[in-house]
This record gives sequence, structure tokens and C-alpha cells, in this order.
Amino acid sequence: MNGSYGYRPVTADEFLEMDFGPDRRAELDDGVIRMMAGGAAAHARVQANLLAYLRVQLRGTRCRPYGSDLALRVSDSTVRYPDVAIYCDEQATLENDEKKAFSRPRVIFEVLSASTATVDQGAKLAQYQDLPSVEAVVFIDPDAELVRVVTRLGPQSFRDDRFGSVRDVELPSLGLRIPREEIFSRD
Repeated sequence: MNGSYGYRPVTADEFLEMDFGPDRRAELDDGVIRMMAGGAAAHARVQANLLAYLRVQLRGTRCRPYGSDLALRVSDSTVRYPDVAIYCDEQATLENDEKKAFSRPRVIFEVLSASTATVDQGAKLAQYQDLPSVEAVVFIDPDAELVRVVTRLGPQSFRDDRFGSVRDVELPSLGLRIPREEIFSRD
């Protein structure tokens, strides 16, 4: 039994086979299924802007951006749905089109909301940093139009460029710069 929940923890494999229906979303957090709320219009706009920009910029590089329909298998008991994640090499190829989850993202983007900011920048950040493939985690605040970039410097070393300045997002490992205007574009 899983602590005080009164049921056995769900595995990532079991979770990925579950169907919550078209209008319900969930993540698996250490064996516990947690339902997720939908995002606001600002959240959806920023996510769409990122996907559109990244798809064009990454074309032909063996890297591909995926939205929150594709799961990230963090561990055998945790499955997350980042707003945008960039996967490269064999995970981004067409042979994997039927997969529901990948496990080796290079860059993860989380678009923040009042209800998710604490978990995104706390528990999820720690989980993402534990994945050896992750080179950067980008948090985007659509209301304040600011970004926070956490970049890997070494195996367990990270630089955290906190919110505060208005700037573009630099992803040197991919040779990519995402202009602030593209992230927050309203047209």
C-alpha cells in the first residue's frame, strides 16, 4: 500500500495504458495519479508560439519539439506532460510515432500558471534535473512575460537565470535563440 492513500502505487507502464477520455488529463506522481486542469488562453498562446517557432528552427536537425500530448517518462513511477519538450536523435524519428512517452528530453519548457508554478519550479524541476539528457529547463510566465532558464553546467551543476530581466531564451547546446517577441507574440 502507498502510505495513507490505501491503494497500491501505479507504475508508469500501467499509467500510459490508461485512457482518461478526451476531456480529462492526468500525470503520474510517484505512483499516484493526479488530475490536471486545463490552461488559460495565455498559456495556450505561449505554448503554440513555442511549438510553431521551434518546429521551423529545428527542421533538419534530428531534433523535434513536442507539446503536452506526449508524455515524459521521468521514472518507473512518474510520468509528466511538459508544455513543450525537445527530443533529439532516435526519439525524434518517425519510427517512434506510435510511442506515448519518451524519456530523454534535451530541453523542457513549462508555461506557468498560478495553480502550477510551485510544483513546476519545485518538484518537477528537481525531477527534470535528475534526467541526464536534460540540458535546460525553461519556465515561462505568460502574465508577467518573463522567463527563467535553468541550464546544466555539469552532471549535477546548474546555472539558474531567474526571472527579472526581459530577454531572449538562449539554448547554446542546440545553437538556438528564441526571441522574446516570438514567445509572447499575440498575433
